[in-house]
Amino acid sequence: MRMYKSKALVLALAGLFAAPAQAQDNEEVLREMQRLSDRVAQLEAANRKLEAALEQDHSGRAARLADRVEAIEGKVAVLGDRPEPVAALAGASIGGSLLMVAQNSRGGSGATSQLSSRADLEVELPAGNVGTAEGRLFAHLRAGDGDGVDVGTFATANATAFNFNQPVLLQAWYQLDLPTGTGSGESGRVELTLGKIDPFGFFDANNVADDESEQFLNLAFIHNPLLDAGGDIGVGEHGASPGLRLAYGGEVEGGRHLAASLAVFGAGGGADYHDSFHKPFVIGQVEYAGRPLAGLPGTYRLYAWNNGQAEDAFTGTTERHSGWGLSADQQISGHATVFARYGHSTRGNLLFDRAVTVGVQVSGTLWGRAADRLGVAYGWLESSAESGLSGAERPFEVYYAWQINEQLALTADFQRIANPAGDRGLDDVTVLGLRAKAAF
Repeated sequence: MRMYKSKALVLALAGLFAAPAQAQDNEEVLREMQRLSDRVAQLEAANRKLEAALEQDHSGRAARLADRVEAIEGKVAVLGDRPEPVAALAGASIGGSLLMVAQNSRGGSGATSQLSSRADLEVELPAGNVGTAEGRLFAHLRAGDGDGVDVGTFATANATAFNFNQPVLLQAWYQLDLPTGTGSGESGRVELTLGKIDPFGFFDANNVADDESEQFLNLAFIHNPLLDAGGDIGVGEHGASPGLRLAYGGEVEGGRHLAASLAVFGAGGGADYHDSFHKPFVIGQVEYAGRPLAGLPGTYRLYAWNNGQAEDAFTGTTERHSGWGLSADQQISGHATVFARYGHSTRGNLLFDRAVTVGVQVSGTLWGRAADRLGVAYGWLESSAESGLSGAERPFEVYYAWQINEQLALTADFQRIANPAGDRGLDDVTVLGLRAKAAF
């Protein structure tokens, strides 16, 4: 239809120019008009092909775009069926630290210097519910280098030393927390813990004398000396043992907290998974937390233990060791908290069979440095009658922790150990130390 209109237009133009062109050759003009008409027809045909091609390309692109949209919608649907990563990790926590200690000692078995380092990584994850009980998983990795200074004492002067330069799975346990209640509305909780456990994570704790990375360095002030330095705890090579713990704790009138716990751990070869739970290490504890002194917080723990596969300190043979102890910390002012521990052996051949440690930690708020702390402690590790040693080892330690920022702390440390290893023939030991800790 468009071609016929074009031809009519050409013929009309030809008519307009025919009258005044009578003197010219009419035949020549008509031929020229015909060529113009053919050229217009060719251009219109080419234009129709171009429009058809463009329309076909647009349809193809639209189809391809629809296919892509459908594929993306399918992927979104698949992703929507997957669990939310953030929701799956809700309640998870992770923490770690890098620690380095430099020490120089004089006296005792001789002068010595030592640099040690340690790295720790702890992860805790929610592990689902069993009815109203909540489960959680805990893992602790540790690696280190250096043995710490060796001054021939009952308790090492560097409790941070961990000479395993390959990462070690120190702890890995599962805990189920079951809430309970009474008719009066008071609530409590039953805890069941199973796995590779450091017993000191649950027993013999102390708020100001429990962490060698931030508080005292001498092992006598970190845990009960009979359990740790004396060896009655009997844990595996890396400081933990396979075990099972059952505990109950609850709030009572006046905001006080009472708890009781009992645990069984592998001892001897069983502590390193080389044997069964034959003659295990068993420990039980009762704990009270409240405000017994002028409304200030304090915590008191009483515990007893029995190790069926302990080591005779003189012959190296296996025997049974038993004992009891206590650990207490009590805030006495807005700036100071005191602590005390006592250990008493009731069965077994030990180098020392009674131990007392006391001390105080003062907060830097007293001099305008709220995050800093000053600690002072003194101990008495009494040689056993069967050891043939003379008197008690008497460690003394003072430290100042300078908290540079939230992640970094430097600690200057001084130790004086009188009558080391209960041997009056040895000179008293002096240890100077510097500890650096970076944590996140």
